[in-house]
Amino acid sequence: MADSTEPRATAVLLAAGAGTRLGRGPKALLPFRGRTLVEVLADVLLDGGCREVVVVLGADAAKVRDTTDLAKYTVIENPDWQSGMGGSFRRGIAAAAAEDHVLMALVDQPGLTPETVARVLAAHRPGRVTAAAYRGPGGTLRRGHPLLLDVALRAEAAESATGDAGARLFLQDRPELIDLVDCSDQSGGEDLDTPDQLRLLD
Repeated sequence: MADSTEPRATAVLLAAGAGTRLGRGPKALLPFRGRTLVEVLADVLLDGGCREVVVVLGADAAKVRDTTDLAKYTVIENPDWQSGMGGSFRRGIAAAAAEDHVLMALVDQPGLTPETVARVLAAHRPGRVTAAAYRGPGGTLRRGHPLLLDVALRAEAAESATGDAGARLFLQDRPELIDLVDCSDQSGGEDLDTPDQLRLLD
């Protein structure tokens, strides 16, 4: 879906969590569309126009590697994954090509579509942060993922990532840089955090 006018972007798929609240093992290995969640979403990111996908593993990384086919992607591990998303965020950015914008995505968002990815890429403006957004019950847009960090901002965003915070602290400090892209027609942008949300995999 990408064309020559869209930015060159490397996607970082954060897939290090243990999925403790779901009680089903790592979210990366949840069955989805006859495969695993991490395989399907990595393909979605590539199909949406990202030129490369970096998959960041953590919990049960060896098992994830052994039971999935991620050969066409760059797969790295965060040995400190238990300390929170921040470490995976930093490692993912460091692994992306230095000249690329970085599109951050979460493995627990089964509603992600290639159209959402393509829309965020196409809407990006130099020096900005572009985020998919979804309408809540009141009709207001709320920022979600994926999130595209301009190449000029990725180092600053990485420096601010700590504990369970990926881009959150950076975005709180620089709200004027954020452009929202309405992707409500594609999904609700929900995360898989609790057992009752496993219906999102159906």
